[in-house]
Amino acid sequence: MDTAPAPGHEPVFLARGLAKVYRTGEVEVQALREVDLEIGRGEFVVLLGPSGSGKSTLLNILGGLDTPTRGEVSFGDHRLTGASEAELTTYRREHVGFVFQFYNLIPSLTVRENVALVTDIVADPMPVDEAVDLVGLTPRRDHFPAQLSGGEQQRVAIARAIAKRPQVLLCDEPTGALDYQTGKLVLEVIERINRELGTTAVVITHNAAIAGMADRVIHLGDGRVQRIDKNDHRISPSELSW
Repeated sequence: MDTAPAPGHEPVFLARGLAKVYRTGEVEVQALREVDLEIGRGEFVVLLGPSGSGKSTLLNILGGLDTPTRGEVSFGDHRLTGASEAELTTYRREHVGFVFQFYNLIPSLTVRENVALVTDIVADPMPVDEAVDLVGLTPRRDHFPAQLSGGEQQRVAIARAIAKRPQVLLCDEPTGALDYQTGKLVLEVIERINRELGTTAVVITHNAAIAGMADRVIHLGDGRVQRIDKNDHRISPSELSW
C-alpha cells in the first residue's frame, strides 16, 4: 500500500507498525493493528471509517494525547514514541491544535476571552482578533457561548486552536453535533486555515461525503488502514452533499 503523502507535501508525520491495546481486567481490545502511515506538511487528510475503526485512537497518538502499545511515530524530528509526559505536553502546546466534537468553551468567558486563553502558553501567538476574524466571528467576539449557535461555538473552538499558530490541526468529528448547513460552515473554516495558513489538517469523520475535500482519504476498519485514496481535485465544502 502506498502511504506517501500527496505530491508536493514533505512528510511531517511518520508512523510504522502502530498498535494499541486497551485492557480492562481480562478484556483486551485491539484498537490499532500494525498501522503504517505518512502525512505531509500542509496536507488535508480525512480519516474515514465507522465507529470503532480506530480513527480517534490514531488521532490521539498523532496528537500526543495517547501512546502506542507497539510501533514508532514521529513528528518531523520529534520522536513521539518513548517521549516523556513533559515532552509530549510541550509538543502539544507548541505544534498541535485540537478541535473536538464538543466545544469545551468556558461559559463565563466571551469569544475573545476563550480564544485568548491559549495565547499565554505559546511564544508567538496569533493576535486574538485575527484568529476570531479568520473564523468569521468578529461581530460576535464579545458574546458569551450561551449567546452563540452550535456552529458559532465550534468556530470559537477552531479560533482557539489556531491562535497558537499550530503546524497541525487535528479535528475529531468537528461537524458531528451540527446540522448540514452549519457543518458546511465549519468545514469551510477548516479548509480556509489549511489553504491560507498551510496548516496540516487531519479530520476524523464517518461521513464519506466530506472525503471529497481531502488531498487523501485514509480508510480505517477494525484498527487497520484498509486503503488510501488520493484525490486529484479537492472540492470545496459548498459543493458537498450528504
